Amino acid sequence: MRLVRFLKDWTLPVSIGLGIIIYFVFAEIPELEPVCEWFLPLSRPILPSFMFLILFTVFCKVDFKKLRPVKWQMWVAIQQVVFVLLIVGLILVFHIHGEPLVLLEAILACVIGPCAAASSVITAKLGGCMEQMTTYTFISNFVTAILIPVCFPLIEKGEHLTFLSAFLGILYQVCIVLVVPMVLAFVVKHTCHRFHRWLIGIKDLSFYLWGGSLVLVAGTTMRNIMHANTSLLFVGVIAILGLVLSIIQFATGRFIGHYFDSVVESGQALGQKNTPFAIWAASAYLNPLSTVGPGCYVLWQNLINSFELWHYQKKHG
Repeated sequence: MRLVRFLKDWTLPVSIGLGIIIYFVFAEIPELEPVCEWFLPLSRPILPSFMFLILFTVFCKVDFKKLRPVKWQMWVAIQQVVFVLLIVGLILVFHIHGEPLVLLEAILACVIGPCAAASSVITAKLGGCMEQMTTYTFISNFVTAILIPVCFPLIEKGEHLTFLSAFLGILYQVCIVLVVPMVLAFVVKHTCHRFHRWLIGIKDLSFYLWGGSLVLVAGTTMRNIMHANTSLLFVGVIAILGLVLSIIQFATGRFIGHYFDSVVESGQALGQKNTPFAIWAASAYLNPLSTVGPGCYVLWQNLINSFELWHYQKKHG
C-alpha cells in the first residue's frame, strides 16, 4: 500500500525517471538496437494519441456552458506577449548571434509556447477551475499562432517563413489537438450517456494518461540532450535557464492570479507549457539546438507540478 501511495503522490517524477531509464537501457545495450529501429516509426504517433485521449477525457468532464473568458486570462496573455517581445527585442537591438542566440532561442521557445492542453488536469487536481483553464488553453494557442509567424522570421531570416503559411500550419495543429477531442467529447456527453457516465467514473484517468505520456516525453528529451551537437556545459546552461524560467513563469502567473482569486489557474496558465508543440516549433523555425530548452523545461514544470500536488494533498488530506 505504501508503494501504491508513493506512486500516486509522485506520478509525474516517477514517469520522468522511468522515461530516462528506458532511454539509457536501449541506448547502452546494442542488442536492443533492432527493437529501437522497429519501434521508432511507431512511437511518433503515440504522444499525439496520448494528448488526444487526455483532452477527450478532460473535456468529457467540462461544463461547456462555463467556457467563457475571465479577467485573469487577459493579463496572463499580456504577460506572455511581453516576455516574447522582450526576448525578440533583445536579440534584434544587440544583434546577438552564435551560442548566445541559441540560448535566447531556447528561452523564447519555452515562453512563446502555448499553455499545455493538459494543464486543466493538474489544475483540477489542485482544486482549480477546469473550465477557466480550458478556455485559456484556446486563448493561449491563438496568441501563440500569431506570435510565432511574426517573431520567428525576424530572428531566423533565412527560413523564409510567411505569416499566412505559419499561421495556418499552427492553426491546423491547434485544431487537431484541441477542437477535435472537444467536439467528440461534446457529442459523447449528449448522445452516449451510458459510456459518458462510465468514462467520467474512472477516477484520475486523464491524470494517469498524462503520466504515461511523460514517459515518452522524458525519453525523447534525454535522447535530444545526448545527441546535441555541443558541449555538455552548454546543455547544462540551457537546462539551468529552463529551471529559472519555469520558476519565474509559475511565480508571475500566481502573482497575477492573486488579484483575481485565481492563483492556481493563473500560475498553471503561464507556467505549464505545451512543450511538445514548443519543441516542434523550435526545430522547424529556429536553431535545432534550441529544442533542448523546452526539452528540459518539461522536466522542470512537472517537478514543480509534483511539488504543488504533494503540498495540496498534504494540506487537504
